[in-house]
Amino acid sequence: MSIVNYLHIALAVRIAELRRTGEGDRGDSPVPTAVIIFGLVAAALAVTVAVSQSVGDWMDAIPEPGGADGGADPGTGQD
Repeated sequence: MSIVNYLHIALAVRIAELRRTGEGDRGDSPVPTAVIIFGLVAAALAVTVAVSQSVGDWMDAIPEPGGADGGADPGTGQD
């Protein structure tokens, strides 16, 4: 059998398989996938905002160097 005959038969078999399963299982629809992606983006945004606010509050709690407190250590409560 020549290579051309082999390729012709292989192509014909593959096309027949595709036609037979044309209305078969095509996987998940894009709507649930889009909803899942939207939920993940919303969760990531919420975490980003929470971390940003937490870091901002933490940075605001750090005293300025040479501030009005005379250089006291804020962690000990002593002047």
